[in-house]
Amino acid sequence: SSSESCFTMAHQQQYPLSSHPNDGKSTYASRDLIGYGNPATSSRRPHVHWPNGAKVALNLVLNYEEGGENCLLHGDGESEKLLSEIVGAGAIVGQRHANMESLYDYGARAGFWRLHELLTRKNVPCTVFAVGMALERNPEACQAMINAKWEVASHGYRWWDYQNVDEATEREHIRRTVQIHKDLLGERPVGMYQGKPNENTRKYVVEEGGFLYDSDSYADDLPYWSTEHGDKPHLIIPYSLSENDMRFAVPNGFSHAGEFSTFLKDSLSYLVEEGRRGSPKMMSVGLHCRLVGRPGRAKGLEDFIDFAKSFGDDVWICRRDEIALHWYKNHYPEGGLPRSGL
Repeated sequence: SSSESCFTMAHQQQYPLSSHPNDGKSTYASRDLIGYGNPATSSRRPHVHWPNGAKVALNLVLNYEEGGENCLLHGDGESEKLLSEIVGAGAIVGQRHANMESLYDYGARAGFWRLHELLTRKNVPCTVFAVGMALERNPEACQAMINAKWEVASHGYRWWDYQNVDEATEREHIRRTVQIHKDLLGERPVGMYQGKPNENTRKYVVEEGGFLYDSDSYADDLPYWSTEHGDKPHLIIPYSLSENDMRFAVPNGFSHAGEFSTFLKDSLSYLVEEGRRGSPKMMSVGLHCRLVGRPGRAKGLEDFIDFAKSFGDDVWICRRDEIALHWYKNHYPEGGLPRSGL
């Protein structure tokens, strides 16, 4: 705008060594520091009415990554280093890391089945963020996901950091993992969480054309729309790295199941109270087969699930694609070109 231009020019003249064209802007490139604004006064804030009057939409996310991580046996140049019992591990260039490999193997061999039994016994739905290469290595787990009627969203083809992956490779990975879902699960994914994206990942996801939403954002407690790419509004359903068992595998994180469960209970309780005061929200809980799939930690997850169910209709435990469809139906931007098939 002209006012922003005047602001920038004035600062460039007054502060030539520290000024930047984005100074003073609330929205620039993909960043938006205002969002829905003040809950008490903003006209931009949606009037959220979750099904059955729920105060919180709660989504459990099971990350299925084991078998898609960095490993020389997968054609990579170094071993995996992230999210294991070896906190602070470094990648070993040009060599296998036997301990890291077996820690990941535990997630697919044992942790997944413990969590599958828990979630199905409690009759709660979930969304799986599934790495394509990992799915290919365990067809039995794929069938269990189908039988449980879980949503299986894409977590990319590899559990890589895509920061410096070239465009052609990332686009091929997106295309390849969509086909893996079709072949193994009988349907394409409608959600995408690359996890470690770059600034162009969302553009590639939108241009692929078949995703209803992506979750490569941590920017809000509600879904929101992006019009940065393409000719139709694109839905972003934010994820969380705080309500997440990954904090078992970082310094100063959770040390035992009680801390994990208490933190999740406190988060949910606070959001329910906000909802009762007229501002419903959503809550994501991130889970990993090799982390919370350990028995002592799974007990904390079970305690939280029982706590969440005790709220009755005030907590809608749901799949991520259900949140997406609700948002498309009730909060699609005025004037936005409609998506087909909804």
